[in-house]
Formats: sequence, structure tokens, C-alpha cells
Amino acid sequence: MAAVGGRQGRRAAGAGLVALAVNSAVVNVGFKLAARRRRPDRDSARVPALRQVPMPHSASFPSGHAASGFAFANAVGQTLPTVAAPLRLLASVVGYSRVHTGVHYAGDVVMGATIGASIGDLVGWGLSR
Repeated sequence: MAAVGGRQGRRAAGAGLVALAVNSAVVNVGFKLAARRRRPDRDSARVPALRQVPMPHSASFPSGHAASGFAFANAVGQTLPTVAAPLRLLASVVGYSRVHTGVHYAGDVVMGATIGASIGDLVGWGLSR
């Protein structure tokens, strides 16, 4: 995006990176430390070993992957509206994968997406001013 998108692509990529940085601080230092929710028990949920990825050591709530995906998508989408829908679709797939692999509850992903989308909107709005 930054390499081939010209001035607008560089602005969008920059907004996405700022949104990722803000999102990481808010989610990992704020929400995860405050909530301290335990990760799902994949054995009792019967998540097949084939679908499992290494279990993160951080708190489960909210999903940082979902939050980051939506923060980036929404910040970039304010500068490049044509890529907003594909990026949000990709962020949704990332969120789904976190539940599918058994490392998050669905609520973790929904809240992560909500937090990330809000941060992306705020960063995109702030940088456009």
C-alpha cells in the first residue's frame, strides 16, 4: 500500500500503523491486564489437535488479533474507502480463526473487533484533521 499507492497509499498505511500502535497499547496494557480472563480449555471444547496453534500466555479478553485487524482496516478505510470492505473481511477471518483454533471465546473476538474498529475510526478521524 505504501510502496505502490502513491501519496494516498502512504497516508493510509501510516494511519494503519498508528492505529495498530494505539490499539496494541490500549488492548494489551489496558483491557488484558484489567480483565485477566483465562483462555478456553481446548480439551473440554474438543478442539481437534489439527486445528490447534500454540496457546498464548496473555489473557483471553479481548482478542488482540481481532482488535488489530479491525483497527488497521478502519483507519486505512478512511483514507482508501475502496479497500475498507476487503480489509474488514480479512479482519473477520482472523477473528474467526482465533475461535476456530480454540485460543479465544467468541465474545473475546466480538469485543476485540469492537474495540479495534473504534480505535481505527478515532485514529483515522484524528489524522484526517
